[in-house]
Amino acid sequence: MDQDLLPQLARIGISLPSKLLAQLDAMVSRRGLPSRSQMIAELIRHELADTEDGLADGVMAGTITLIYRAESGRVRHALARVQSEYLPEVISSQHVFLEEDRSLEVLLVQGSAERLQQLCDRLRRVRAVQQLKLVTTRSLLPPLHAHGSSEPEAPLRRRAGAR
Repeated sequence: MDQDLLPQLARIGISLPSKLLAQLDAMVSRRGLPSRSQMIAELIRHELADTEDGLADGVMAGTITLIYRAESGRVRHALARVQSEYLPEVISSQHVFLEEDRSLEVLLVQGSAERLQQLCDRLRRVRAVQQLKLVTTRSLLPPLHAHGSSEPEAPLRRRAGAR
């Protein structure tokens, strides 16, 4: 592989409690990763994406995972109503019933960090929502379709000014 295509790496040293290091090594082994470095880099990327600093201006893609009590159709109706207010951001959703009258729903989303955070905040306000997790990436979905044009749509990142 061309050396110019390899990412620049920097070496750091960290100290961890022995129990935490054992848990990290077990996770690396379970996931079949070749090194601790890959696991630590993945954890850092996830944390950066989840922080306000990671949610900088620009368009992002990701998922919102919800777990909620589905005691009546009222809850699903309330969630659908919120999602309908964010139609440009909600690409699709998948719902499954869990045990004990609980449901799991995963939304595929894309939009500005601000709009995605607003959507999460609105979904959290639905009384039966027990857990909600937003996972984002700066990589975007390819354009799903072009509106009113026979030409392929320009990638969203160029139109939105994202990196």
